[in-house]
Amino acid sequence: MAACCRYGLAVSSDGSPNSTPPFGHSKIPGRASTSHTNIPRVSVTNTQLKLATGLSRRELGLGICLGLHFFNTYSDCLAAENAVGSFARHMDQLDGYAFSYPRAWIPVRGSGADVFFRDPVNLDENVSVEISSPSSSRFKEVRDLGPPEQAAQKVLKQYLTEFMSTRIGVRRESKIVSSGSRVFEDGKEYYEVQVNVKSYANNRQLAVMPQDRVVQLEWDRRYLSVLGVENNRLYELRLQVPEYVLGKEEGELRKIMDSFRVFKV
Repeated sequence: MAACCRYGLAVSSDGSPNSTPPFGHSKIPGRASTSHTNIPRVSVTNTQLKLATGLSRRELGLGICLGLHFFNTYSDCLAAENAVGSFARHMDQLDGYAFSYPRAWIPVRGSGADVFFRDPVNLDENVSVEISSPSSSRFKEVRDLGPPEQAAQKVLKQYLTEFMSTRIGVRRESKIVSSGSRVFEDGKEYYEVQVNVKSYANNRQLAVMPQDRVVQLEWDRRYLSVLGVENNRLYELRLQVPEYVLGKEEGELRKIMDSFRVFKV
């Protein structure tokens, strides 16, 4: 009988089930049968609603729809961010740029760049951002640098200037690997440049005989740059990676490059 009562059946004295009492009525011994009190329906006119809220039904409904749309969009953004959990986002609201970098990379102070992150294990892997001085540059668009090929020559020259060594017997070889342009969803055009730089050094640079000065490869690196213009300034995202790991981390490096954006401040 307990099971029958649990599922809404009443059992008579002869064991036969009776129909379930109507909702709102009771057959429990000692309790009078009750029924729901009729609750009067209150209708609100559009004029009354607008006086109370300042909005018509149409405006209120539109606001609710927009709110739901914003919530769904925000949820999708959070899901996308969580899906790329191995990356962190750096956004500089003061200078007007943002990019993503591997979450395990650590910041480095005093590098001379506006911001600098480095792999804590492989110190040759890093990403940084360089910005031209607002007082000495009046860039309107990235094409002010000329076509991508011309911009690549300037990038390579800048790298060689920075890596100039005063050590005896050091020699640098460099070449432009690729150059091109892309337009992202923000409507801005960005240049992408890749250069390769090799550094050679003599292991016995003070040796008298040339045959005693054996040239060895010190390092072989790929430098990937993304150039963008905003706020009358030139922004350059710089990625440095050894050539031997380039193939292994190509997807990760591409994500960093594709994430770089400049915006108005």
